[in-house]
Amino acid sequence: MTESDVREQVRRRYAAAATAVTTTSINPLAVVDAAPASCSPDSCCSGSVVVDEAFGAALYGADEQGELPAAAVLASLGCGNPTAVADLREGETVLDLGSGGGIDVLLSARRVGPTGYAYGVDMTDEMLALAEANRAEAGATNVEFLKGTIEEVPLDAASVDVVISNCVINLSTDKAAVLAEMFRVLRPGGRIGVSDVVAEDHLGPADRAERGSYVGCIAGALSRAEYLEGLTAAGFVDAEVTFTHQAAPGMHSAIVRAVKPA
Repeated sequence: MTESDVREQVRRRYAAAATAVTTTSINPLAVVDAAPASCSPDSCCSGSVVVDEAFGAALYGADEQGELPAAAVLASLGCGNPTAVADLREGETVLDLGSGGGIDVLLSARRVGPTGYAYGVDMTDEMLALAEANRAEAGATNVEFLKGTIEEVPLDAASVDVVISNCVINLSTDKAAVLAEMFRVLRPGGRIGVSDVVAEDHLGPADRAERGSYVGCIAGALSRAEYLEGLTAAGFVDAEVTFTHQAAPGMHSAIVRAVKPA
């Protein structure tokens, strides 16, 4: 597949997940739609997503889930809880890459308080509509959702203090561009707190593809060494990748941290 084919599959998968939440109030991780015979079970054209405890709202505490609209919790498809590791502070400006239904943006907005601000960037119209509805229901006034890709973030350089993301970077076909954009939009001294799927270093691209699909957040994952090398090449310092729990054999949900030099 071409890069545009992969991006379209990702867009369709998350559009289907947003539609599942808004039309049925069903957890999108449990949705299995009727599909053309040409679709494989986990392809985007089927809208199917396998239930997996390594992903979704179960990775958030009950107190965090209780703070948010039910649809924001249901729409969570991430592999971690980046707001729990980003050490957000009052008054900071936060950017969430691939913000989906808005769960991490809304949680971030609460952490940074009324003097702070939280942006979310997503390319899927259905997810953006869901996020806006969740923002309105939550009454969040320090939140803005923007349409765009994580390879070309629609924000000025040096405009945010923290960049977070939840199991989205692995879906990009140009990860070097994503890491460069994270560096660009951060102010000097800014930091990243990312949750993502990361492979053990001994697994090559073919090994990763055997363990799951690209749109299922597995085949496109970087290895730990590749992540660290990419962050260094983008200009970050103090980079670290910490495995948290297994997503597939040899593949782990992980916390990724790094800092833009002051």
